[in-house]
Amino acid sequence: MDMRETVAYLAEAIASRRPQRVITGNPIMLTVGLENPSFHRALATAELVVPDGAGVVWAARHVKQPVKERVAGFDLMHELLREGEKRSWSVYLLGASAEIVESAYANLQKQYPGMRFVGCRDGYFTDREDGAVVAAVRAANPDLLFVARATMNQEPWIEKYQQVLGVPVIMGVGGSFDVVSGKLKRAPAIFRKLSLEWFYRLMQEPSRYKRMLVLPRFALKVIKDGDKVLKPINPS
Repeated sequence: MDMRETVAYLAEAIASRRPQRVITGNPIMLTVGLENPSFHRALATAELVVPDGAGVVWAARHVKQPVKERVAGFDLMHELLREGEKRSWSVYLLGASAEIVESAYANLQKQYPGMRFVGCRDGYFTDREDGAVVAAVRAANPDLLFVARATMNQEPWIEKYQQVLGVPVIMGVGGSFDVVSGKLKRAPAIFRKLSLEWFYRLMQEPSRYKRMLVLPRFALKVIKDGDKVLKPINPS
């Protein structure tokens, strides 16, 4: 689906209270999934995976399974908030540091006054605190839950607690709160158009270079194995 269709699909899911776990698929996630069975299960069992990374769009085209367009997670988050203003949806933000998530929360409240912002908390909690975190989200009863944690924590945690959270649409948004809070700048349009958003992020955070080493590995995997990369796999 393209962006418009994705938003319409999720809007219908919220209206019908039909749970949707949304994964913003990028080359790093897919590569981790190929190497880590539990992470792979989190990807394979999600109700919706959108082609977030330019590398995924390229890979889909390479194996002759092209997608309509890139559906970037950052943009999808904002499109859902815009739609939510019209429909009086509620949203909860979970993840990042306390300073960042609180700044993101305040900035989004100003940007989308028609949304109902029902709570936020940082993502630095231990497994023993999961119960309290889940209880807080359940008490807030949001229509949308955006989760911003480290890659290896984000999707498996959402998968583990999706049913008990009881939120219609739950989406991992990675570093989006960093941008919304103002800590980082989003890549200018020219970088996004040239599929160099990853490079702009690397310039702001040089420490991410190890993560970026996955990109050539992903490209080689696509070229070498073709449709095996994107072929659906039985999560069991």
